[in-house]
Amino acid sequence: MAGLSLIDSALLHEQAFINGQWCDADDERTLVVTDPATGERLASVPSMGVGETRRAIEAAEAAWPEWRARPAAERATLLERWHALMLENIDDLAVLMTREQGKPLAEAKGEIRYGASFVKWFAEEARRAYGETVPAPSKDRRILVLKQPVGVCGAITPWNFPNAMITRKCAPALAAGCPIVIKPSELTPLSALALAELAERAGFPPGVINIITGLPEGIGGELTSNPAVRKLSFTGSTRVGSLLMRQSAGDIKRLSLELGGNAPLIVFDDADLELAVAGTMVSKFRNAGQTCVCANRILVQSGIHDRFVERLMSEIETLRCGNGMEDDITVGPLINDQAVHKVARHLDDALSQGASLIIGQIPNEQDRLVLPTLLTGVTDKMLVTQEETFGPVAPIMRFETEEEAVRIANATPFGLAAYFFTESMRRAWRVGEALEFGMVGLNTGSVSMEVAPFGGIKQSGLGREGARQGLDEYLEEKAFHIGGLE
Repeated sequence: MAGLSLIDSALLHEQAFINGQWCDADDERTLVVTDPATGERLASVPSMGVGETRRAIEAAEAAWPEWRARPAAERATLLERWHALMLENIDDLAVLMTREQGKPLAEAKGEIRYGASFVKWFAEEARRAYGETVPAPSKDRRILVLKQPVGVCGAITPWNFPNAMITRKCAPALAAGCPIVIKPSELTPLSALALAELAERAGFPPGVINIITGLPEGIGGELTSNPAVRKLSFTGSTRVGSLLMRQSAGDIKRLSLELGGNAPLIVFDDADLELAVAGTMVSKFRNAGQTCVCANRILVQSGIHDRFVERLMSEIETLRCGNGMEDDITVGPLINDQAVHKVARHLDDALSQGASLIIGQIPNEQDRLVLPTLLTGVTDKMLVTQEETFGPVAPIMRFETEEEAVRIANATPFGLAAYFFTESMRRAWRVGEALEFGMVGLNTGSVSMEVAPFGGIKQSGLGREGARQGLDEYLEEKAFHIGGLE
């Protein structure tokens, strides 16, 4: 076990969490967790599969009757304790995240606060899972609409936000009265296990929260095929989301899928230049560009193009790329060698088709520290605009008219997030309504927060997380008809 210099060493677990017990894999197999910045071995966790996942589902199913029967106020109190413990342990949680995921320590602390905000929000929403009454067609009848928990839920979460993607799924499930089985990414399981430790301290009953570590095939197969699992929530690629959707069809499971994106960021001639540059920096380079909602295609109108590129270049030059544990680092490493290879492939393709490299370089595929990169002369024929790069590359496309920008922005099978900058109220309404995306940011590069629904359309997924809508994803509506009252 690597020396992680935690204030509370009990937050580092090398076992999974099933039915309130810390446990190993049945066959004692393990997976090694490494630091993407240094390659250092941090820990090993159980490599679990079908059998262990089934036991976790059975534990959740056994816990469900008591958990759903608890008053919402009691569930809320436990969530509030969990929230407080996250903030009390923010320094250790951030160190674990930076070491296993790579993002700078300050950014990791920001994610802990962001993740905790969902727990706080849904603790409050637990008390507001309101039903309704419906005017009856006759005076001897009453009609009520009840909201009841879906049942046992499964969650499969990604490596890029190893804390917040768990709390964003887990908190509404728990608030609604659903127990949950969570499969974190095999690349970043330590953050999930630390959350389980804090949940245990908060007092959640055994079986209500379960963490299964291991490779996805066996765990995902059991979560999708087991009829006791009534709902599955997944954040990840569209390819895997489509596979999970097919696998879940036999039981007609409820699904929440937050999948791939190809976000456009449009800068019109009448934009506030400084606001547009600041918004682009926030959107593009957070988490080294490894977010589903980061600006993947930056469209800049001709009249402001050159000034925008110059200012953006100046801001990119202030970024510091390095190990996230070091002081003043703003861009950490990419998660693995495959991620670096994809960035290199996209840059090679763009440069071969005439794009210009303004700042940065094609990465050395032996080094996960990829320099922030700026390209101009990009076209919609290049891989860097057709696929999610998932790296710190800002590709600039020049456009002439509003109609052209909207057409290019919408010319993708994905529809997660989009951003645009303009000072015109008329244009704001026209473009905001025309963009085919689940989330649109006007004069901002940020659309992720607990109080607003998060999710996409088209091949970017189904359902919403956060906000009031996030709780409804874990509730069924039951029409309750009462007759014979006259």
